[in-house]
Amino acid sequence: MQEKEKENKILNKNKSLPLKKEGFFLNKRTNKLINKRMKKIEAIIRKSQFDLVKTALHNVEVNFFSYWDVTGVGNEKEGHVYRGISYSTSEIQRRFLSIVVNDPFVKPTVEAIIKSAATDRVGDGKIFITQIEDAYRIRTGEHGGNSLN
Repeated sequence: MQEKEKENKILNKNKSLPLKKEGFFLNKRTNKLINKRMKKIEAIIRKSQFDLVKTALHNVEVNFFSYWDVTGVGNEKEGHVYRGISYSTSEIQRRFLSIVVNDPFVKPTVEAIIKSAATDRVGDGKIFITQIEDAYRIRTGEHGGNSLN
């Protein structure tokens, strides 16, 4: 109880900090409020659109994310014929992006992916969003939203 009272005194004494809200915690080292709410955005996109998506993400200040090449199975069952050879289109080569952002960045990140990855054809991809409980920076031990910067 004394710890919580101490945090509230610091917050109320320092007028530059907003009052403590749900989803935030006080960094005791810097006396700053940190947004604890984070989301993981996973996107499966066409490989051909990756450079456009990467540029769009950098434009909305999402400068770190992981990606890898994946193969998926889509809804389309028919093969395509190219120069007399039938190719299966049920197995699709895609790029999988994994991005963790603070809550305020979720909407701009998703919009950037949708606008840059869309080709208006079947198979443009999917986006999934999940809640992240916490994140830690290994080097410094920082956790929460500040560990993402």
